[in-house]
Amino acid sequence: MNQKLLKEVLPFAVGVLVLAVLPLFVTNPYYLHLVETILIYAILLFGLDIVVGYTGQVSLGHAALFGIGSYTTGVLYFKLGLPFLIAAPASLAVTALFGAILALPALRVTGPYLAMVTLAFGTIVQILINEMTFLTDGPMGIKVPKPTFGGARLNEVEYFYLVAVLMAFSLVVVNRILKSHLGRAFQALRDSPIASDCMGVSVYRYKVFAFVISAALAGLAGSLYAYSEEYISPNTYNFELTILFLLAVIMGGRKTRSGPLIGAAIVVLLPSLLSDIELFRIIAITAAVAAVLTGTYLLLGKHRAPRDVLVPVFALVAMGIFSYQLENITDWRLTIFGLMTLFVVYYLQDGVVGFVRNLIGKMWPKDRNVAQDEVVGEQKNAWAAAVPATAGGGILLAAKQVLMQFGGLKALNLVDLNIAQGSVHGLIGPNGSGKSTMMNVLTGIYPPSGGEVAFDGKRISGSTPSAIALGGIARTFQNVQLFGEMTATENVLVGLHHTFASNIGDVMLHTPRYRREEEAARALAASILQFVGLGDLADEEARNLPYGKQRLLEIGRALGLNPTLLLLDEPAAGLTTPDIKELIAIIRKIRQAGITIVLIEHHMDVVMSICDTVTVLDFGQKIAEGKPAAVQADEKVIEAYLGGSVAVETAPAPALVAVGGASGFNAIVKES
Repeated sequence: MNQKLLKEVLPFAVGVLVLAVLPLFVTNPYYLHLVETILIYAILLFGLDIVVGYTGQVSLGHAALFGIGSYTTGVLYFKLGLPFLIAAPASLAVTALFGAILALPALRVTGPYLAMVTLAFGTIVQILINEMTFLTDGPMGIKVPKPTFGGARLNEVEYFYLVAVLMAFSLVVVNRILKSHLGRAFQALRDSPIASDCMGVSVYRYKVFAFVISAALAGLAGSLYAYSEEYISPNTYNFELTILFLLAVIMGGRKTRSGPLIGAAIVVLLPSLLSDIELFRIIAITAAVAAVLTGTYLLLGKHRAPRDVLVPVFALVAMGIFSYQLENITDWRLTIFGLMTLFVVYYLQDGVVGFVRNLIGKMWPKDRNVAQDEVVGEQKNAWAAAVPATAGGGILLAAKQVLMQFGGLKALNLVDLNIAQGSVHGLIGPNGSGKSTMMNVLTGIYPPSGGEVAFDGKRISGSTPSAIALGGIARTFQNVQLFGEMTATENVLVGLHHTFASNIGDVMLHTPRYRREEEAARALAASILQFVGLGDLADEEARNLPYGKQRLLEIGRALGLNPTLLLLDEPAAGLTTPDIKELIAIIRKIRQAGITIVLIEHHMDVVMSICDTVTVLDFGQKIAEGKPAAVQADEKVIEAYLGGSVAVETAPAPALVAVGGASGFNAIVKES
């Protein structure tokens, strides 16, 4: 067993062992019930974290989904007398269906609008549960005894083990989903929806998919909660419960499996523990001592600024002192809980798990992934060797009379563009000339106001960005659009998303088909990173890479689509001279691999050195097209860049300069 697998399996095995022996030590039914509630909440939070932590959507409707799961079980038992083995799966399925019904219209909006829609959904569900007395018994609620197996009803301990098994199963399933190509797609949506679409990952489709999975887990949790409490009523599933769920995800730590467990423990146990003043004093003093020790370490090691450390340390020490001034905690319980919640949310934005990880990372920096090095060494240049050569000459992409109008502004005014197969086609012009607009039209981000675009003989104008990407057109962006919280390898794997035929069943069961696809994709990702010179940075988060390396990673991610046509939008912007030389070499290697390239660039040295044909735009119109030397001498082009009469410098190889806009042509022309 390798080290990485051991690190994943060992905590899970320890957790299972703790749950197995817990009833032997916790004999008080009340405390065992609290732990049971934590496990049930954790199941829901695993799903909520998919929506909040991975796709970046704020849902205020999960208490309602939780209630739908509970009442599906309650009604099936109360009205039909159906057993657990039917009621629980039915609750999961019904809640997933309601999740889809909510997600399909709701996820067409984002941000506060999505929060409002899901909040309205939660309010409507609570009202319906309360008013549909013929089905739910309304305010009277429904009694649901513990489930029966083989004619024997489970007691509290036996039911605890049932919940623990289902929680562990849910954890494994969610972990497998989020570690797969599906999880990478969810995470990509949060970091850059535009880039996701242009990598063939449909933003809307995967948002809905994530929401349905989350709703299904909420339904399972709701069913287990009904049996656990043995009584359900409409008032339980209110707005306050939704806020509690969101706080649990934030406080525990998003994008982790342990975070929901910790968050559930906080929101379930802390209010109860704060009812005992002696226990509160122990918690307060322990927190104060831990804060002083941690703060001292951070200050001495200069890991944090003093103001970032002293305020939370002072607050926790003050709470420890204040705990011994209280005589009755009952009147202060909710206030203290609220202040502690605000403290965690403000100072631990990555949650408890994120704080601990950052602390451990500073004390013990992670070692380089030797296994990845071996893969890179074995797969060196495998991607380039696997790309079939393409014969040049024919027209690969044709844009005819493209009009792109924003109100009264014509960003593109009846532009024709023909890209020859196997060529490097430059697209240049002053700032605001319409170059990036053309790029967005070609990749489906902007549907053209008029005209049409055909790729490989097929009309693509009006198609979605994801469909165009999967059809063979990949791109980079003027402003780098990487998935910052994902590693370089994971970014490229998003580009390779189209290589997976596995469904969610394959992922959950880790079928041989899925394992083969994942192994092949990782090997190909390693070879792509090697191809663009990033093999040594495979495990580094994209946001931590130098700017020049981020540009190369974006190109590598685009190559993951195995495109026929690659659109590069100002790839040399902001690069140093050595980085530009490296970029030119990579573009030439990509061309040699048989990929047609459209290059938008302000660095004239780059354009003139590698382009076969150059098209010049100015104020949304094409003013010149032809060989680089001919375009370089065109009077309209010189006037567009410099705004005056100029004399052409005849030197064929201008010096390498990193300039943009009008000054870019200073490398090849002089004012007379």
